Amino acid sequence: MWKDLKSALLAGAMAVLPLTVPVAGAVAVDDLRAVIAKDYDDHLEALFKHFHANPELSLQEHKTAARLAAELRDAGFEVTEGIGQTGLVAIMENGPGPRVMMRADMDGLPVLEKSGLDYASTAMQTDPNGIEVPVMHACGHDVHITALVGTARRMAAMRDTWSGTLMLIGQPAEERFGGARIMREDRLYERFGKPDYGLAFHVNSLMEAGKIWAADEAAYAGVDSVNITVHGLGAHGAAPHAGKDPIVLGAQIVTTLQTLISRELSPRVPGVVTVGSFHGGTKHNIIPDEAKLQITVRSDDSETRETLLSGIRRIAENLGRASGLPDDMLPTVEVLETETYPPTRNDPSLARRLKAAWRDSMGAEAFADYKPKTMGAEDFPFLVTDLETYEPIIPSVYFAVGGTPAADFERAEAGGPPIPSHHSPLFKIVPQPSVVSGVEATVVALMDLMPKD
Repeated sequence: MWKDLKSALLAGAMAVLPLTVPVAGAVAVDDLRAVIAKDYDDHLEALFKHFHANPELSLQEHKTAARLAAELRDAGFEVTEGIGQTGLVAIMENGPGPRVMMRADMDGLPVLEKSGLDYASTAMQTDPNGIEVPVMHACGHDVHITALVGTARRMAAMRDTWSGTLMLIGQPAEERFGGARIMREDRLYERFGKPDYGLAFHVNSLMEAGKIWAADEAAYAGVDSVNITVHGLGAHGAAPHAGKDPIVLGAQIVTTLQTLISRELSPRVPGVVTVGSFHGGTKHNIIPDEAKLQITVRSDDSETRETLLSGIRRIAENLGRASGLPDDMLPTVEVLETETYPPTRNDPSLARRLKAAWRDSMGAEAFADYKPKTMGAEDFPFLVTDLETYEPIIPSVYFAVGGTPAADFERAEAGGPPIPSHHSPLFKIVPQPSVVSGVEATVVALMDLMPKD
């Protein structure tokens, strides 16, 4: 039976054939992986190269969205475009059962590609400031949307083996404008129904290609952007006693902020306070009346976030008092609401459930031995939390798929070229194992969440 089924599946990547599910949550992985790999060779590879060579900036993903919509319609989904400006929603109703969302982000970055790939981007676009810039998929979103199409094709071909409603989302503007929030504000769930579960993945250049990883809780940090305006009293540089120097005060604030991490957080609690910009003054011999700091703050939970944000305000204001400023001239602290992203926190029980399904279907060897070393952020939480309180409203799991060959890590460890980071002009992902594993892991998760009685 298995031999005949496998032959039938391989004969037509889009054939609507049932895939045997021997037990709940366990998919026949060899057959699934084989048919996805064939679909990659026949269709998805060319699609990936098209997406990679034709990236578009945030909220300018018009051609990308149109191609993605066409692919999902061809797979049998009902597609609505223009959600949150350039986003789209694809729905396949397949009997009673849960509504499950899978999201893929679409936008590229204003980066000049230097990867050396024969399908490298040469695209140019005008950015929001009116400047013409090069555009590159320097973060792997081309993998995400290609895998979304692969998932749609597999789920359509296997619709006799699952039951429920599958909601696929092509999301714009993850890199710059919080496209997930824009889609929510465009009444995403009022129009298409609120999902019972939410899924997404990100390809990761710091993991071996084809391997998967998922956190039980925080997958990505939350982020806040904070502006501090340091007020002073201008004077001649030769007469500092006649003024109040905002640059000296600003420097004291920068230094003291570092104690928030080292002295106010537990050593086992992650957090980041980085001053990325310090501007003040115009001339060597002029003490200005103002200096400006720009800060990024990263945290994994609301308690840590409050500790850091309240600490920044306390330090800035009280150092102002210590310098002799009156209350109406104390440094002002502004948290930019438009640049606040809650942490990407996986639902622990759902994460354990899906990791068990992946282990049963893909084997323990499919998991990467990976420990995150940064506090990067994502806008996916806007799809699964309350937009006012940032409390979870949809159980969700955000997982990672490796994108760099093991041989590249071996060369780097031996003193060879380092692995390019995300957002680097040298960034590149080996697409075949990344896309195939992304589709496979997603399909296994969907089959576990939407079993047919």
